[in-house]
Amino acid sequence: MIMTVTRFAPSPTGYLHIGGLRTALFSWLTAQHNKGEFLLRIEDTDMARNSEEAKDAILKAFEWVGMSHDGEVVYQSKRFDLYKKYIDQLLEEGKAYKCYMSREELDALREEQMAKKERTRYDGRYRDFTGTPPEGVEPVIRIKAPQEGRISFKDGVKGEFSVDATEVDDFVI
Repeated sequence: MIMTVTRFAPSPTGYLHIGGLRTALFSWLTAQHNKGEFLLRIEDTDMARNSEEAKDAILKAFEWVGMSHDGEVVYQSKRFDLYKKYIDQLLEEGKAYKCYMSREELDALREEQMAKKERTRYDGRYRDFTGTPPEGVEPVIRIKAPQEGRISFKDGVKGEFSVDATEVDDFVI
């Protein structure tokens, strides 16, 4: 049997509010009920807005309500090398790609789709791009999602789940 692992991942850019604590409680209770693990991951990647005081308040809130996490607190900012390793692997294996679409282009695409009453989504224009990257645009890395068939998995709460692959975007990692 697969062990249940849940996590809560707050950003230390402000104080933890009651809705966030409630979300953490549901994750913690799910792990407890299934004899699994509950992990705490601090999303401290917004260096300009991070607050040591907010991070400490998050940890104190957990103590105050009696919720403990399993293992060490994971800090996103300390894992960039690990993430880069796996992103490079995905790029090398052709499972991800660099997207050079600017914010302005994305906004224009979204407005055009909304005007046509279409679902807003990335159109894949850089999925198989082999040309010279545009200057001044920092690329994002997108997953190459399947374009046909069905994507199926078993959700621990909702059970079996299946969606047509055409409904899934090439999302940003």
